[in-house]
Amino acid sequence: MNNRAGEMEVFVQTAQLGSFSAAGRKLGLSPSAVSKIVTRIEERLGTRLIVRSTRALQLTPEGDTYLQRAQRILGDIEEAERVVAGGAKAAPRGKLRVSASVGFGVRYVVPLVPEFLSRYPHVELDLSLTDGVIDLLEERADIAIRSGLLRDSTLKARKILESRRVVVASPEYLERHGVPEKPDDLDQHNCLLFNFRRGTEEWPFRDPVNENVYIRQVLGNFQANNGPTVRRLCLEGLGLARVGQFHVQPDIDEGRLVPVLEPFNPEDIELIHAVFVGHEHLAARIRAFIDFLGERISPARNGEFRSRKG
Repeated sequence: MNNRAGEMEVFVQTAQLGSFSAAGRKLGLSPSAVSKIVTRIEERLGTRLIVRSTRALQLTPEGDTYLQRAQRILGDIEEAERVVAGGAKAAPRGKLRVSASVGFGVRYVVPLVPEFLSRYPHVELDLSLTDGVIDLLEERADIAIRSGLLRDSTLKARKILESRRVVVASPEYLERHGVPEKPDDLDQHNCLLFNFRRGTEEWPFRDPVNENVYIRQVLGNFQANNGPTVRRLCLEGLGLARVGQFHVQPDIDEGRLVPVLEPFNPEDIELIHAVFVGHEHLAARIRAFIDFLGERISPARNGEFRSRKG
């Protein structure tokens, strides 16, 4: 067995079953043959994958990484053969790892999970919510839903949502502290900020006279690493927040939050994409999820995006 996929299968079985003997019995190989194959992989990679002892086999951190990626590759091979054998309409299946920002995930992805899994019952969805920028391979994600500019040209992306940003506050906060009439008034207000890498203490504004966009430094006594937390504290009257309108559109509609400084809004757009490692034959489970999001999230007339209700 001298091909990479075959070697991966030997390694995966060894790691899952915990011994060369058990893997050999399942694959019809001798324990020594299994051991030699694992050793060959380690020599090729230049790192130890399995720590051998008289009692058990233990994966190294590198071995655990190799195991996860090998399982994904073998799953893709199995799915490709199933699609070819069963025709183009073969049902998506297998584990699908999705990473999404907290705000987008809570408002859009989580409510749609039951419908997606009902439509694709053979898919096992593994969803992680984080506002940090992740490496798809490092985090073992099939799809990452990201906001902002796309810098990695090796990845493929499909736009899922675009939303203008807006400065908002609760009516209670504005009653206590007054409504800012111009960006300079923010010196007298508490601004709620983000503390992750893409966060900033500078907010852009547009001069309504000459249309130039300029940056205004803002200050506040609270920072968070995700939109829902900033929204929650804004609703509680702690201060002003500048967020993607999709986070707060229902609150604006219900009067719980009020947009301010709209004449100075630079109309900058927050883009949200589904990002994935693309290739000619994209796994059916990945394509199904991306198409599902594109189908179930649509633009409203005011430029915001809302979930379709059937």
